[in-house]
Amino acid sequence: MRYGKTLRNSIYPPWSKSYIDYNKLKRLLRERDVIGDDSDTDATWTEQDEEAFVQELLNVQLDKVNAFQVQTSQQLRERTSACEDKLRPLAQTEGDTPAVAEEDRIRIASEVLAELDSITKEVSELEKYSRINFTGFLKAAKKHDRKRGARYRVKPLLQVRLSQLPFNSEDYSPLVRRLSVVYSFVREILSTKSPEPEPGFGQDNYSSYKFWVHPDNMLEVKTLILRKLPVLIYNPKSSKELETHANDPTITSLYFDNPQFDLYTQKVARSPEAGSLRLRWTGNLIEKPPIYLEKKIVTSDNFSNEVKVQLKQKHVKEFLDGEYHLEKQVHRMEDMGNGEMEHAESLKRDVEALQSFIKENNLQPMLRANYTRTAFQIPGDDRIRISLDTNLALIREDSLDKERPCRDENEWHRTDIDNAAMEYPFPAIRNGEIVRFPYGLLEIKLRGSAAHNSEWVKDLMVSHLVKEAPRFSKFVHGVAQLFEDHVNSFPFWLSELDNDIRRDPETAFHEEQERQAKNAEEDLAVGSFLGARSPPTRPLVGSPITRFADAESPRAQRTSQATLSQLTPAAAPDRPRDGEREQQGEPALLQRQEEPVTQSRLAALFPSFTGRRRSVVLPPGVKEPGWWIKDTGPVRVETKVWLANQRTFIKWLHVSILLSSLSLGLYNAAGKHNDIARALSIVYTAFAIFAATWGWYMYEKRARLIRARSGRDLDNTFGPIIVCIGLAVALILNFAFKYASTVEKLRRTRPVDMTTVEGSFSMAANPEIWDLPDQQPLN
Repeated sequence: MRYGKTLRNSIYPPWSKSYIDYNKLKRLLRERDVIGDDSDTDATWTEQDEEAFVQELLNVQLDKVNAFQVQTSQQLRERTSACEDKLRPLAQTEGDTPAVAEEDRIRIASEVLAELDSITKEVSELEKYSRINFTGFLKAAKKHDRKRGARYRVKPLLQVRLSQLPFNSEDYSPLVRRLSVVYSFVREILSTKSPEPEPGFGQDNYSSYKFWVHPDNMLEVKTLILRKLPVLIYNPKSSKELETHANDPTITSLYFDNPQFDLYTQKVARSPEAGSLRLRWTGNLIEKPPIYLEKKIVTSDNFSNEVKVQLKQKHVKEFLDGEYHLEKQVHRMEDMGNGEMEHAESLKRDVEALQSFIKENNLQPMLRANYTRTAFQIPGDDRIRISLDTNLALIREDSLDKERPCRDENEWHRTDIDNAAMEYPFPAIRNGEIVRFPYGLLEIKLRGSAAHNSEWVKDLMVSHLVKEAPRFSKFVHGVAQLFEDHVNSFPFWLSELDNDIRRDPETAFHEEQERQAKNAEEDLAVGSFLGARSPPTRPLVGSPITRFADAESPRAQRTSQATLSQLTPAAAPDRPRDGEREQQGEPALLQRQEEPVTQSRLAALFPSFTGRRRSVVLPPGVKEPGWWIKDTGPVRVETKVWLANQRTFIKWLHVSILLSSLSLGLYNAAGKHNDIARALSIVYTAFAIFAATWGWYMYEKRARLIRARSGRDLDNTFGPIIVCIGLAVALILNFAFKYASTVEKLRRTRPVDMTTVEGSFSMAANPEIWDLPDQQPLN
């Protein structure tokens, strides 16, 4: 899409006159007058034209956009302060009673809530406004330098001006935090009662969903979440400094693996009992923060067992080497008594498990993940937990290369990063040792009824603002990107990095509607197979970590239930019972289940066995579909499937060319009387033609099966067997004929007697005997 069209689609109507006038800049540039000849360009473009364009770009348009951005940003801050002033009397109390009546409190809170919604919307639009105008200035400068750059260049001047203006680099995070606090206070006033913890509160039985967020949508996602959840502020300092606004914390995770990357391979292959180990701390290491060593093992039933201990920085190396066992902490807990003995024994088991895990797997630091985390959660209510990780940098932490190790073998971390307190984007790190992830990572954790009752969360998960990234792992992604020569398996999401994950809102809405309709149709089809005795329901997944695609939205479930409720009453009176089915020649339900089970077992043992399907009597109002749901929509085939089919066809052509070359050479080398060689050359020619024909036939057949999404096997051994057997027979016959010819020549060859030899010499001495008068005797 051209930038002019993108700009028109991105304009916020109330601010339409404040955007960059891109069309005017194009007119001043006189783009259509440029034919492409440098001489013509220099002749038509004058100093006055250059001065007019630069004046319009750097002074008029840039000043207009910057002034509007500064003014609007200031207005949003003032409106936020006004909301705070309105709410401040509501926080005051006279004794135990509020200073403002309850009705007035609710009225003021409702008015402030509407104003906050307007502010957050304009904050998001202002961020888009800054980005689209910033792109417009760069596009205009690039177009100018490309068409008029023989004598004039304006991009360096533009970059200098942009570095002096705040409109393209302003951070809206402080304003977002203020809005979050105000939102939290308003929700507390408007809520009828505080949320009570559900049974099982605090248990780690969460459903987790992971998404990618494009930088263009980052602020909009933040503002959307903070309308419902406050931002958790991390402050490691004393409680006296709680009033200061702390920045989002920077978290560092140091992942372990062995030189064979066994943990990575198990995680990618989703092997049972796959484990991972990492060191994690918050902030810079020079500030001596608490360090946590965490081991997580995912069992075969998808539940995770986590073991975690806290270490001091000076004891990390000793603990990893097995020389430090937290003896002081264990003895202190044993001396305290009063139930601390159990905690001491648990701590000793954790220490032993961690150290044995490190020793058995020969683990060492391999990868560092550094990122900034923004967390959203209602204090005291952990049913909905959301985290947004940005500025993710993955850095090599290994010492595999002995000549240029990234980390000193005698250290447990890279001292060049931590001693210098390097921060994102880590410009001092060498190329090849760092990967900067281009998107933000959004993780949503739901527990209990929040997984079914949070409509706004589900709307966010299916919106155009995020892209689903199931089972995404920082550790796996970093190893796949930085150690690709050391591993042989890669995660599937790597192919998505080069694609633009942004989507049009209308397109995303229609895709969600289609997905819900397909889910309803699938539920209806499953209900018809089960005899429609009861509305079909999808069983709940017991895994604490599930993909969002497996968790259907309540709207799709309501659509499915409504459809079934409309069809079931009409079909119920005409549905025959099991006894009537037996009288009609149709076995009962239990008898009908035996055949599919048997066929499925046979199909598991013999893939080519399909079995004969029994005809099914469909209930009234239900007809057999003309096509399967899986066959609807556009055909999307992986590139490697097409390339494999083409590669096989090229191999067949190669075989055909080799055989035809062999037959041509054999035919040309054969003499007039060598009928065997000439016959074999014809045979090889026939096989060459068969190989080319068979290769083309199978190429077309496989292409049709792929386009039709057929589940049939694509292999066929008939052609290779024919060519191999034919060539083997031809070679055997060639050997047999040649052997018989050699034996015949040897049989005809006999010893020559002396009279024959003397007669031959006499004939040579008397040429007249030859009756050749014109010939002279040979000397």
